[in-house]
Amino acid sequence: MLTRKQKEEIVQKLRKEFEEVPAVFVTTFRAMTAEESNELRKKLREKGARYQVVKNTLLRRASSGTPAEPLQEFIEGPTGVAICYEDPVEVAKVLVEFAKEHESLINRGGVLGGKPLEAASLEALAKVPPREVLMAQLLGLLQAPMAQFVQLMAAVPRNFLFALNAIKEKKAEEAA
Repeated sequence: MLTRKQKEEIVQKLRKEFEEVPAVFVTTFRAMTAEESNELRKKLREKGARYQVVKNTLLRRASSGTPAEPLQEFIEGPTGVAICYEDPVEVAKVLVEFAKEHESLINRGGVLGGKPLEAASLEALAKVPPREVLMAQLLGLLQAPMAQFVQLMAAVPRNFLFALNAIKEKKAEEAA
């Protein structure tokens, strides 16, 4: 049983994290073994997130008045939160894949940039390519017009040379 002071410390710590992190995801777990829980925590830690089981009342208190306040609509049953410190897309992928492999975990939703995410939106977020791929695609889109312009400008003298060469060959045939 937690003392009042311990509960206050948990609420203060969560509140501080909720104000700083880009995303928080809420899950419900039923009959999750310690081994499964450790596996989930390890996978999330590798992606820059922390998974914590929190009492619903403490989670409601900690999230109220923060960008994570929309979490309150997803709090139901035994609740765990995945707090993202880095890329929310990678964390969403881990949660969705883990939920598919283990029936004991149910993704309820979350908050991304202060906006609520339903469970379906969480799955859609998990399908987004990694940040590096998106950056490469954007770079390709930005470079394409310039590359086409360079090719176009190089084609003008090249085509002129082909025309001159054709004229030279035609005159060589007429002379012979």
